Amino acid sequence: MSNPSGPGENEPVTDDGSAPETEVIDPAALSGAADVEQTERRFTAPSGMDAGRTQIIKTASEPATEIFAVTQGGPVAPQLIPGRDDNPKPPRRRRSWGWVIALVLVIAALAAIAILGTVLLSRDDPPAVSQQEMVRTTIQNFDTAIQNGDLSTLRTITCGETADTYVKYDDKQWNDIHSRVAAARQYPIIASIDQVVVHEGHAEANVTTFMAFDPSTRSSRSFDLEFRDDQWKICQAPQ
Repeated sequence: MSNPSGPGENEPVTDDGSAPETEVIDPAALSGAADVEQTERRFTAPSGMDAGRTQIIKTASEPATEIFAVTQGGPVAPQLIPGRDDNPKPPRRRRSWGWVIALVLVIAALAAIAILGTVLLSRDDPPAVSQQEMVRTTIQNFDTAIQNGDLSTLRTITCGETADTYVKYDDKQWNDIHSRVAAARQYPIIASIDQVVVHEGHAEANVTTFMAFDPSTRSSRSFDLEFRDDQWKICQAPQ
């Protein structure tokens, strides 16, 4: 394509004096060439290799650049990064409780045996009787022996002057006397034992009595007792 106005001062001139044709470059072609140049790089093979073939080396893709957000308002405090949970932990020392449990069981068994032995021993022993109860028993036996005329019992549970009274009688005399007394109902009967006081080897008991022939007439009497021959004995009986 020629310039109708002729060549300018700065335009190149061919050998024949005419201006060269203006080359028209396609923009699309330039864009494609630029893309090919960016995506592909061509290298000339070094000497000794096949210069007729061009090797295309693809560029390695680079990872995307990570953008860190900047916190406004001052420096950022350091953060503590926790350790990994899969790290092996030091072995713990296991406590042996077996011997403790065994010791407790042995102590409990010994305590149970001791309690059982105490119960069995206490069951074999007769219940303890108080001195007051023993005095009451002696008075009740004396009252029964008087009513029944039991001379042998009266001699064993009495002492002092009272015992002498029953000792002086022989069996025949005693039986005759008791028969007459029983027929006339002239013997005393103990209605109740009201109070018993024990002081070491001596005891005193207050009782309520009545005569067999007159139960409605009651009177208070007292017994004096002493502890002799491992038992309580009546040393003075009410007359």
